[in-house]
Amino acid sequence: MRNKYAVLLVFVVALVIIEKENNIISRVSDRLTPKQALQSPPLSNISATSPLKHNGSLSSLSELDAAFTHLRQRLENYTEWAEPHRDGKKHIVLLATTRTGSSFVGEFFNQQGANMFYLFEPLWHVERRLSQEGGGAGASASASARAYRDVLQQLLLCNFTLLEKFIEPRPVEHVTAALFRRESSASLCDDPVCTPLDKNVFERYHCKSRPCGPLNFTLASEACRRKAHRAVKTVRVRQLETLRPLADDPRLDVKFIQLVRDPRAVLASRMVAFSTKYRNWKQWAADGEVPTDDEEVRRLRGNCENIRTSAEAGLRRPAWLRRRYMLVRYEDIARYPMQKAAEMYRFSGIPFTPQVKEWILRNTQASKEASGVYSTQKNSSEQVEKWRFSIPFNLAQAVQKVCGPTMKLFGYRFVHDKDTLTNKSVSLLEEKVFDFTF
Repeated sequence: MRNKYAVLLVFVVALVIIEKENNIISRVSDRLTPKQALQSPPLSNISATSPLKHNGSLSSLSELDAAFTHLRQRLENYTEWAEPHRDGKKHIVLLATTRTGSSFVGEFFNQQGANMFYLFEPLWHVERRLSQEGGGAGASASASARAYRDVLQQLLLCNFTLLEKFIEPRPVEHVTAALFRRESSASLCDDPVCTPLDKNVFERYHCKSRPCGPLNFTLASEACRRKAHRAVKTVRVRQLETLRPLADDPRLDVKFIQLVRDPRAVLASRMVAFSTKYRNWKQWAADGEVPTDDEEVRRLRGNCENIRTSAEAGLRRPAWLRRRYMLVRYEDIARYPMQKAAEMYRFSGIPFTPQVKEWILRNTQASKEASGVYSTQKNSSEQVEKWRFSIPFNLAQAVQKVCGPTMKLFGYRFVHDKDTLTNKSVSLLEEKVFDFTF
């Protein structure tokens, strides 16, 4: 009789736990894949993995005790996974595209101090690996989006294991000398992540603030967990909607900051920074004709549409983005860097430290010599208008034609003649406020 009641009790507990599991998963998001939602084997397979016999009987009280122990452990796993983030940790994702000033703006968080763990473009490895496996053409947009999302989610949780799978050569015992732009992440060059220098190992993106050995991801993960806040800067996520599982993950208190810039300025900057890739644009500038059906022009149109679609989704403030989305124009940051930095920190819920303020003061009044193509030092007031004197009028017209809806959304004024383009007394920026408080 005791065994009968014991068996019944075990099954009741199992049913309660399974119901709890189902509630947890449904609360998180029906968009999560099984791999994301479950961090351990499904409780629905309990008969195959627990001490319970397949016929529902127990041969001894010791088996009953083992069954309870097993179920308790499984429940603890799910409780730990589903427990909302209540320790005050913030998770920031800075979304941008290339040549929008994202490296400069990313430093606002990188310079925060001892409380911030900042990563610079970790998804570079993912994009590169997917491109190689696709024979140069790259993976499909949906496959890339899933990979970016999954790696980003794990990085915000201080888990580098998934990222390691995309790094070439593959890290050995979680140690690598191949992380892209390691030196741009202060936390990866500070104690205890900075190990003694190994002169026998070449590291292209080595720490410049101090000599360090190859990056140990185990130490990086431990350092990340000790930090109060985490931030990642990326130019590789195309659609904000693909990151919804991060907002739905109760382990994360994530905020998305989307950085945008006048697409005419972006093109002008890319033609300098990536001159080889933009040969056609240079030729079109000389010829005076821009073929709107060319693949590169279609790519520009697609980029503008992705940016606009993400911004429109964020500005609509659906439930999953409420108080989680902020849109910032680079032009506003360049004109009012301290004010905009303070707004970003207020939105993020992170203290705006004296270190950040000092860095902004130092690096928004840089000399022309220091304001290189890839520099994070900018003379803000000069940089914001510089593109108007480098882009040919016919290319500006082409951008306006294919990116018109995007420009209108963000408040970038059109030009209709060359004189207006180069007349600095005519502002090409509408005064717009993108509310982030609700």
